[in-house]
Order: sequence, then C-alpha cells, then structure tokens
Amino acid sequence: MYGRPQGAGQGPYGRAPVARSAMVEDMTDRKQHRVVIVGAGFAGFNAARELLRLAGPTTEVVVINSTDYFLYLPLMPQVTGGLLEPRHIRVALPSRLRKTRFVLGTVQHVDAARKEVSWLGPEGTSGHTGYDRLILTAGSVNKLLPVPGITDYAVGFRTMTEAVYLRDHIIRQLELAALATDPAERTARCTFVVVGAGYTGTEVTAHGQLMTTRLARTLPGLAGQPVRWMLLDTAPRLLPQLDPRLSTTAARVLRRRGVEVRTGQSVAVALEDSVQLSTGDKVPTKSLIWCVGVRADPLVDGLDLATDRGRLVVDEFMAVPGAPDVYACGDCAAVPDLTQPGQATGMTAQHAERQGKQVARNVAASLGHGTARPYKHHDLGFLVDLGGVAGAANPLGIPLSGPVAGVVTRGYHLGAMSGNRARVLGDWMLNAVTRPEDTSLSVISAAAVPLDVEHPRA
Repeated sequence: MYGRPQGAGQGPYGRAPVARSAMVEDMTDRKQHRVVIVGAGFAGFNAARELLRLAGPTTEVVVINSTDYFLYLPLMPQVTGGLLEPRHIRVALPSRLRKTRFVLGTVQHVDAARKEVSWLGPEGTSGHTGYDRLILTAGSVNKLLPVPGITDYAVGFRTMTEAVYLRDHIIRQLELAALATDPAERTARCTFVVVGAGYTGTEVTAHGQLMTTRLARTLPGLAGQPVRWMLLDTAPRLLPQLDPRLSTTAARVLRRRGVEVRTGQSVAVALEDSVQLSTGDKVPTKSLIWCVGVRADPLVDGLDLATDRGRLVVDEFMAVPGAPDVYACGDCAAVPDLTQPGQATGMTAQHAERQGKQVARNVAASLGHGTARPYKHHDLGFLVDLGGVAGAANPLGIPLSGPVAGVVTRGYHLGAMSGNRARVLGDWMLNAVTRPEDTSLSVISAAAVPLDVEHPRA
C-alpha cells in the first residue's frame, strides 16, 4: 500500500514552505484502491468517466490536471475565427467529474518504484500522492524544429490561451495596417504565414482567412489592400496523412479564397518583420503561426521509461512494460495499432477518446471488475472544417465535400462534445444570420504565449 498524500513542503524557486492544500488533506480518506489519472484531455477525461462507471465505490479516482476544464480541441480554430466563444468549447472538470478527487496542478514527477506522483499547483503549492494504479494521459505540446527565430517570433496553436491571443493578434494587425502610412508596414501587417498544413494549420488558415476578409471590409484604410494568407508545408500536399481526396478538396477551397498553398517548402529563418522561406524568398510579415505538429508532453522525458519517437512504449493493453500498475494512452503513448502491425496509433482525438475508455476498462479489470481487452480501432473517417459552409470529410470512407461535408463535420462535433452543445449550436445559428462581432479581447499579451514546449501553458 502507500502513504497518505502530503504537501511537499516547499514551493518553486526557493520559496518558503507552503501549507498543504485542503484538497491534499481531504485525500487522506482512504478507499480500498486509488487510481490516479495524470491529464484530462480526450484520453484522461474519458478514462475518468468510464472508470467512475465501472470501478464502484471502493475505488477512489484522482484526476490531476493543469486546468480546471476539458477542452474540445477540434473547435479551437473556430474560436480564433470568431465563430465560437472560448468558454463554449470547455467543460468544468469539478462539475463533470464530481465523484473524482480533482487536483489543480501540473505533475512534476512520477516515482514508479514508490508508486507516487508529485505535482505543483498554480500558486506555488505542491503535493504528492500514492496510487494503486496510474494512468498517464499527459497529452502533447507544440513540436518545434531547429529554425532560427521560431521561438522568438512565432505563435503556436495548442492551448486556448494561444487561440484567443491569435484572434486578438490578427484583428490588431489589420487595425494597425489601416492606420499605417508606410506601404511596406501595411503589407507586412496584412500578411499571415501558417507553417504546417495538417489538420490544425489547414483549419486555422481557413477560419483566419474568412475573418480577415470580413474585417477588412469594415476598415476604410484597407481599401484596395490585399490581405495575404500563406499555408506552407514540406509535404507534397495538404493534409498529407489523410485521404488524397480530402487534400484535393481542401486545397481547392483555400486557393479559391486566395490562400497561397505552398507545398514542398517551409520557413528557414524567422525575423521580426519577415520570414525567409526554404526557397530563398523573403516574405514581409508580422504574423507567423506555427502548426507543424505536436510531440508528447515533456513529462515523458523525465520518467526513465522506454519511449518510441518520444512517446511512452506500451503494450496492446496500454500497460507500460517494466512499470507495474502503470498505464498510458493518448498522445503521450505509442499505443500499438493492431490494424496496421508495426505502427503506433496516430495522435488524434478519435484515438485518444477511445483509448481512454478502453484503458479505464483494463484498469477496472485489474481491480476485479470485468475483463481486459487490447485496444483496436478502425478509423471511422476524418473531417476537416474549412469555414463557412465548406468542409471535406470521408465518414466511413465515403468522400464528401462542400455544404454536405460542412454539415456532417459540425454534426459530428456536436455529438462528440461532452457538454455545451446548445451553446455551440446557438453560436453557429446566430453567426449564420448575423455578422460575427470581430473585436479583440485584449487580455492576453505576447509574453503569455511563448512557444516554449518545456514549460507549456494552458
């Protein structure tokens, strides 16, 4: 068994010892088993819900997460594009997971030998707790490449903070461009460069371009001024991991709107007022949006456990070899893809959600409730929201495009959300009959969204 959870006694940066939090004190009330879940993204959130359903009253479920909400990531581009309110794609963890013990904090260390997890709270408090079973669902962060200037001048797109900041930044650039007397400055402020043409980059470009088109019409100072969007990727096509028919549809829609889709090239150097491309071209811009991809959360690097391309090695039951009673799934784990032997499942919400549910069943089975089963999932198809009424989708392998794909895509998202469906639907309906209000919140500074994967912020 294990000792009761305690405060760690000292905060970060050499601060004086801090009092243990009330949450840590409350966790001294023992049940027969304790399962700790690290992270509450798609995998962790669904693991917690399924485990609560299966494990019964003798099992305590502890969820540790750096924010108090579950974020429906696929709709973040619509927040940046001004179609959805930020709170509407989040649900509160304390209210959705009422029968868990929720800890607001970031896990700093996992001691598999002592079966103990340590965390740091948002205001310097810290604590640790033991476990009988541990589920690691720490998720992922922006993936950086060794490109000079990227960390200084680019903004990522992985958190709600980044999505809201980017929205404000885009609006601010056009408003400043409308006042600029220098043509070179106006051009730079009206140029937006997106690096990475996967899911995120393609949807951010689609929604961002529509928003700037709307906003530019309301600014007399931009009359006759082109607003330029560029989408770059070293791959030979957009959405390189998806069906080529989806790529063709997405590229056609974006090019029709005037987006410069450039494949086989990327940014070589980022500067304050421009970027230099791998082709040698120099593009004046003050907006570099980094959507190259993701990698496992930095927590994985410090676990002293085997990894595969930066993700934790697990077996088909999502158990971590060499670490008894430790499981992992979602983006931070290389879960074997039994439908494609020798490969790991992709880092998608579709896999993470289903892995979370299955790992909960396997953990429950290890506690005497049910039977463990390997994770096996055939993709149900992919959906790409291209803004407006446009979309690209292939549900169950059936290729769709145009308004039909747009309706299917939004219908899927509504069904997949864990809450706030009426609010999201209300936003869509309101914006369908009235013009979206393209104003900035002006509450997040550039300093609050550094492209720093070692210390990611929510």
